[in-house]
Amino acid sequence: MAKVVIISGSPTPTSRLHGVIEVAKSELLQAGLEVDWIKVRDLPAEDLLYAKFDSEAIVDASKRVAEADAVFVATPVYKASYTGVLKAFLDLLPQKGLERKIVLPLAVGGTYAHLLAIDYALKPVLSVLGAQNILQGVYVLDKQVTWGDQGQAILDDEITSRLKESVTEFIQEIKWHTSR
Repeated sequence: MAKVVIISGSPTPTSRLHGVIEVAKSELLQAGLEVDWIKVRDLPAEDLLYAKFDSEAIVDASKRVAEADAVFVATPVYKASYTGVLKAFLDLLPQKGLERKIVLPLAVGGTYAHLLAIDYALKPVLSVLGAQNILQGVYVLDKQVTWGDQGQAILDDEITSRLKESVTEFIQEIKWHTSR
């Protein structure tokens, strides 16, 4: 069974990003993929800030990424870029930590002015980490995600369609890659 690891760079547990990830995760599970979720905010802050490559938590998270066939990297956009907590974690991955992995980036931001944060901020770092198969990213506006009475994320129709299309392509790439 192919394995996907989700890396979430959100500093808060109940962000819109979290809601969008839940929708994507559901699609991945329905496709029969094994899904693991690294919430970077749950890693020890001191290990991230002081670049403790040898900390047990960082070694474990890096191992989970290494064992994955594909990586879903998700972040809110702050100041036209991905979060600092995500950068701190990506800095601790091995130099070629994303080599031979299919990567799908996703960002949630407040305005279309930050639409290119995926292409100009996140993708170069993913590329430096060895990712060669980086799929077209998904950018979601804050206003496209609301919360239902049961605490579930409700995505507007346009973003639901784009997200499902991108996740479907991600799944097809993973299955093709792992069947070779």
